[in-house]
Amino acid sequence: MTEYLQWLEAALLGVLQGLTEFLPVSSSAHLRLTGELLPSATDPGAAFTAITQLGTEAAVLLYFRKDILRIAAAWLRSPAGRHGEDAADVRLGWLVLIGTLPIAILGLAFKEAIEGSLRNLYITASMLIGFGIILGLADRFGRQSRQLEGMRWRDGILLGFAQAMALIPGVSRSGGTISAGLLLGYSREAAARYSFLLAIPAVLASGFYQLVRHWGDFGPFGFGQTALATLISFAVGYGVIVLFLKIISTRSFMPFVWYRVLLGSLMLSLLAFGLIDPV
Repeated sequence: MTEYLQWLEAALLGVLQGLTEFLPVSSSAHLRLTGELLPSATDPGAAFTAITQLGTEAAVLLYFRKDILRIAAAWLRSPAGRHGEDAADVRLGWLVLIGTLPIAILGLAFKEAIEGSLRNLYITASMLIGFGIILGLADRFGRQSRQLEGMRWRDGILLGFAQAMALIPGVSRSGGTISAGLLLGYSREAAARYSFLLAIPAVLASGFYQLVRHWGDFGPFGFGQTALATLISFAVGYGVIVLFLKIISTRSFMPFVWYRVLLGSLMLSLLAFGLIDPV
């Protein structure tokens, strides 16, 4: 494969990362499948996926900068006993930190499986379909009446474990967290906003860890190509955040549910006919 084609593939994967990271459709599944269908026919790898997620997470930091600064300031003031009207933000800050522990602990404990056997496309396709159905049920039967200001400690821990499920490609970080939020009675927008905030520590830690660990060896793509994909994912991801939060304020998640089921079914069909390699 020529170097020019490698740059094009990296750019395409960057666009795909930006389009799918915040939607409940699993960005890792899309990168994994697309890698098989590109001329190079190669898995972009866990390192490339994690590093390009730094771009989309930078978009979260920019879009939610006021919320993040407010929550961080309230949390930093809390040791001095200054709670008062900041109590909800202080609690939210603690919940994001505590909710990050499950994905951090499980990510380290099962690192080899996450970077190896769990990237099997049969598993990815099954997770797309299974968790798509869960998202549909949560969207249909969740009360959707609660807001982030009333989040309880139990909810924060449960949402942390829901996010940890995204260590398996095909589950979707936002999809798992949003599904759990809906089942706990939160509104669509509240569940989505919290999924974005909860992802910040985990994605930043994972991305920088992979960046340091694989410095000089980014798998099938070089440093420049990985950097290009990361920058593109930032620009595309920011636009997706804006549109996604507007859409879910008035519409259901059912289009994403059907998309997940259809994509998962397509992957299983391609695997059954030997058109793509599961590993």
